[in-house]
Amino acid sequence: MRATLSSIIFALAVLAGAAATADDRTVRLAAPDVLVENGFLKYLLPRFSLKTQVRVEVLPPGSKADAALGAEGHPLFEGEGMVWSLNVLNADHPGTARFVDWITSDIGMRTVTGFEVDGKAIYARATAKKQVVQSITFEGDAALGKVLSVTHCGRCHVSVDDQPMIGIGSTPSFFVLRALADWDYRFQAFFALNPHPSFTQIVDVTEPFPEDRPSPIVPIELTLDEFDAILAYVSALVPADLGAPLQLQ
Repeated sequence: MRATLSSIIFALAVLAGAAATADDRTVRLAAPDVLVENGFLKYLLPRFSLKTQVRVEVLPPGSKADAALGAEGHPLFEGEGMVWSLNVLNADHPGTARFVDWITSDIGMRTVTGFEVDGKAIYARATAKKQVVQSITFEGDAALGKVLSVTHCGRCHVSVDDQPMIGIGSTPSFFVLRALADWDYRFQAFFALNPHPSFTQIVDVTEPFPEDRPSPIVPIELTLDEFDAILAYVSALVPADLGAPLQLQ
């Protein structure tokens, strides 16, 4: 019986789909010889495969791979004189995503640290390095900035801790804004962020209000020196404690 063109195409599509599925369940991992020779990968990878049904093919460093263990990437564990990191080279690969999720999980790290040679653990979790947080400061008269903040910004925002009842309850206080990661951008660009453009002018920076659209309230008018003073005041504020991020289940 002669195969029809449609049946051939269908067969090829099935084979291609099977190949894609098989490839999704095979992760190509580049790793140095030391992790192979000491038995670590032989110990680690079958446990991952047993848990996930994803196979790992170990390749030499520099090979075309989905991920690599070495000195670059996300630090995982340390031992034998170095910190071993995972460098994800193909983040779109489903099997690689499974491997990353597993090895960075508590179970995966317990498996890593459970590897022993002659009854002695070889690897430990990588020690988290403390990040140096660079404080952002602005030159300006902070004392003047406090006065200006109360006079102009206090219409809507609580801007000083000794006058908590001023402002509008629906607007965030300066202390809450100061706790945000991008607080410096928010304050430096406040005059361009809604609703401020409709009633705020910075001398030599913003355009005058259009004649047919005047400010709906008494406008805020600041010189650049006054603007710098407010930034200096805000940079010295103690950020509000917003608590830990919400964890969604």
